Amino acid sequence: MTLRGYEAMTAELKTLKGTERPAIIQAIAEAREHGDLSENAEYHAARERQSFIEGRIAELEDQTSRAEVIDPTKLDGDSVKFGATVTIADCESDEESVYQIVGEFEADLTKKKISVTSPMSRAMIGKSVGDVFEVNSPGGTRDYEVVAVKYA
Repeated sequence: MTLRGYEAMTAELKTLKGTERPAIIQAIAEAREHGDLSENAEYHAARERQSFIEGRIAELEDQTSRAEVIDPTKLDGDSVKFGATVTIADCESDEESVYQIVGEFEADLTKKKISVTSPMSRAMIGKSVGDVFEVNSPGGTRDYEVVAVKYA
């Protein structure tokens, strides 16, 4: 994963452990004071939230402990590799798009970050500026040209 992705995961983990977990423990304690737990909606909601938080903590701890962190700012070159921010142009419409190739757990299409395992990333890995590559998608096959590659 990228350095930014790792930092975001560790920040979320710190928030969950330092703020969310103690708050939900307090909420469960308060809900218990209200009496009969079998019909206590607050208690059941708090326990469900606790389950979610504990699951997320376990997932983040697993991911951060096994992470191979790569800082894209320390990379260079003109070919597309992990961490690259790539400008591509659709060969039919000449419409340009910019994507950064990141790890699976930090991919977010709304932020133009695509997973290294996505069909788009796999098709462009190893390509250089001016190269044309083909992507098979549910809408059919599309051709794209690599316009720029940068590491930032």
